[in-house]
Amino acid sequence: MIKSSLKSLLLPLTLLSTLAMAGCATVGRPFPTNEAGNIVLNRTSTAEIENLFGQPWRTGLEDGKKTWTYGFYRYSLFHSARTRDLIIRFNDQDVVSSYSYSATTGKQ
Repeated sequence: MIKSSLKSLLLPLTLLSTLAMAGCATVGRPFPTNEAGNIVLNRTSTAEIENLFGQPWRTGLEDGKKTWTYGFYRYSLFHSARTRDLIIRFNDQDVVSSYSYSATTGKQ
């Protein structure tokens, strides 16, 4: 009797946990957002950026210049999305020429 009760409870619990996990998605990886204030235009090098933030999550080119992206994006069916990204552009000397930091407020 107890065994059949446990079996009948197992299926709904499995379905609920599967739905809960399917309702969430995370892309990218966390990075220290408080370090963005330490970036100095035309002075901070790629080596210094890597020391502050680690390896970039994504790399690319914009107008022929190297770009690094640090991003962390968490989506959920049950809560507001929480996103943070830091995009850093470098000049030909591998020094920061511009950057942008964006984050959601969680009040969407």
